[in-house]
Amino acid sequence: MFDQLLARGFQIEFLSHAKAILSVDFPDAVVELEQALALLSIPIEEVIGSGGGEAKGTQRLRRSLSSSAWNKINFTIEKRINGIPKESISHEVDHVRQFPDGRVIALEIEWNNKDPFFDRDLENFKRLHAEGAISAGIIVTRGSSLQDQMVANVRQFALDKDLKCADDLKRIGLTPTRRQTEDVKRRMKNGASFTEAWPASFVQDKYGAATTHWKKLEDRVKRGVGNPCPLLLIGLPAAIVTFSEHLDTEAILSGDETAL
Repeated sequence: MFDQLLARGFQIEFLSHAKAILSVDFPDAVVELEQALALLSIPIEEVIGSGGGEAKGTQRLRRSLSSSAWNKINFTIEKRINGIPKESISHEVDHVRQFPDGRVIALEIEWNNKDPFFDRDLENFKRLHAEGAISAGIIVTRGSSLQDQMVANVRQFALDKDLKCADDLKRIGLTPTRRQTEDVKRRMKNGASFTEAWPASFVQDKYGAATTHWKKLEDRVKRGVGNPCPLLLIGLPAAIVTFSEHLDTEAILSGDETAL
């Protein structure tokens, strides 16, 4: 399973018999998911331009999944006594693959949220599985190699764009936060060049340890969060980030949708 993804460096982890369930009961969904992820690439400009939000590449992944009927669903679990509603809990999942015979799997993409979103996703999957609403849950997030190489990737972008000062950032449409500006100044006082200081500060601010990435997800499942729901965890590799695509950097950084 997922041989194409493994060959590209994706991290794949199955928990609570998820591999058996997906391979036997959901082979078509596995093919759809692998095809969508195998085509995924995110130009470095989009990584920079997404800031604290979601890169346009992951937005394209969402559209690809939606085109294969992985749709947003709001599950409502209601408790009734003698026909009278007493309690109702809703769980919204961004991507749900439903089959005519009633089988269902759920998927969430956590590109760059605050890491407690993993607790929400895993607990939702646990409750939905316990109620018989889903057979398995899937989470896609930044993998270890992507997280570990983020500073190096941003530094390569700075070198390629010849970014040597704050004015150069403004030239391409980037406006650092006050926190980044102060942090860059501090790093430069300690001997770092701007090309070293800004990437480190940018990544720390926007893709730091407290955001959603593989280690934070792994920490939670090791503690049993989401157990016993069968889970498939997918880590996006550094290989999905591309360079030298001659894109309109300023348009992408400004959020121009035509630059997609």
